[in-house]
Amino acid sequence: QLQLEESGGGLVQAGGSLRLSCAASGRTVYPYAMGWFRRAPGKEREFVAAIRLNTISQYLADSVKGRFTISKDNAKSAVYLMMNNLKPEDTAVYYCAAYVRYSNRPYSAEEGVNYWGQGAQVTVSS
Repeated sequence: QLQLEESGGGLVQAGGSLRLSCAASGRTVYPYAMGWFRRAPGKEREFVAAIRLNTISQYLADSVKGRFTISKDNAKSAVYLMMNNLKPEDTAVYYCAAYVRYSNRPYSAEEGVNYWGQGAQVTVSS
């Protein structure tokens, strides 16, 4: 089993920045990639970013390109989401995701995620 714990959420004004962290623990399985999804109020959960743990490959949703950056620390089994120039529409619960079993699904597909964190609230005020 794999446990994912997010931290770093909070309240910020529009134009501000936040960094989310996700630490993996209790590993008996090893993810090949990790990422972030989010669910805004009244909307479905959507893909935000993903990063391969054994390469430099990373993927970002078009809505966050140029503002968000995903990074990793393999030694700490952690991934981070640096969010700059935040907008009110970025308000959501952000979920850490781990990909363990290879599939032909894109990283943006929830069906490809094998483990989820509990979520961290990010609120951006206008």
